[in-house]
Amino acid sequence: MINDSAKISIPNIDEEMKKHLMESGTIKNFKAGDVILQENSYIKTLPIVLQGSLKVMREEEDGKEILLYYIKAGETCVMSFLGGISNDKSKVKAVVEEDSEILLIPIHNAQEWVSKYPSWCDFIFKLYHKRFEELLSVVNAMAFQKIDQRIVELLQKKQQLTGSKEISVTHQQLADELGTAREVVSRLLKQLEREKKIALSRNKITIL
Repeated sequence: MINDSAKISIPNIDEEMKKHLMESGTIKNFKAGDVILQENSYIKTLPIVLQGSLKVMREEEDGKEILLYYIKAGETCVMSFLGGISNDKSKVKAVVEEDSEILLIPIHNAQEWVSKYPSWCDFIFKLYHKRFEELLSVVNAMAFQKIDQRIVELLQKKQQLTGSKEISVTHQQLADELGTAREVVSRLLKQLEREKKIALSRNKITIL
């Protein structure tokens, strides 16, 4: 049971629902890079981000990965919810983007609450709608956008996520999130640096 209700800040969740979250959930801290959900693993808990952020990735059979969406404070992973209530294996991997504090809810509780508590049902379905639009954006970007445009948009997302123009990320991490080769990312980042849009340093990119 969680003693500090102030830790739970979720939009449109009423006090009754917050009480159930406090009684059922466990708070854990994770470091950037920690994998909290592996592909092909059964989902036992639903992660709700209290502080920090996660990124949800999809890995193909050839080992390539691509970023699907970010999970910010006050949000959860809808794909984990859908997989968990179906007792299905996870189709995605969830990785900690920045040091995070995460509330873990047993999946059976998360499922029961949908039919019992309107604010929880509303929370889940609004996030489902948001994630669906984000996934459409990923499909659109892969089909119609050039890789240099996708790099710029990804860096902008990371800036919005962290609130900082200095982004701690490697060229390989960007390549993994975009589903392309590191050499391609490095070449395009150098081009952006020549255009004075970014400044490169070791494992860091500063947006100018």
